[in-house]
Amino acid sequence: MSKKTSDGRIWPYAIVAAILFIIGAGAATIAVAVKHPVEMSDMDMQDYHHYDANANDIINAMIKFDKKYEITYHSHSFDKNNATVSYKLVDKENHPVNNAKINIMVTRPDNHNSDMPFDKPATIENGIYTFKVGKLPLEGRWNILSEVIVGDDVRYFNLKVDTRNESAFEY
Repeated sequence: MSKKTSDGRIWPYAIVAAILFIIGAGAATIAVAVKHPVEMSDMDMQDYHHYDANANDIINAMIKFDKKYEITYHSHSFDKNNATVSYKLVDKENHPVNNAKINIMVTRPDNHNSDMPFDKPATIENGIYTFKVGKLPLEGRWNILSEVIVGDDVRYFNLKVDTRNESAFEY
């Protein structure tokens, strides 16, 4: 029986093919990454670098705020054609707090192309802060990011809502 053996000419081709495959896979990875960029985090209305550097201070401020005040989402619906955001802010004795400054931003959970920051002051009535958002560009899931400031106390309040289901919201 004769046994056919390789004379060693296949290895250079295999090495070149492997190198070309690795270069092609790297190029494909770069193309996909450029096409689908990673969005910056919008946790607590700040970039993740600031949040990471000050996480303990932010958490301690939240605990301090929660010992004095209670904030709740008070909107009855979040409609695409006439969105309204409403919060109720009371102190621990259940007295309304009308001297807070609340900054809100309505944004999509997957990108920052639809960010809608609000500089207009809210309508305040008996501790209920109401923001008229207006017509939203898209239907579906939205994040409502809020910064609540009462004197020296600060708390960030994040909500997830859906225009397709008015009772769907998450703290």
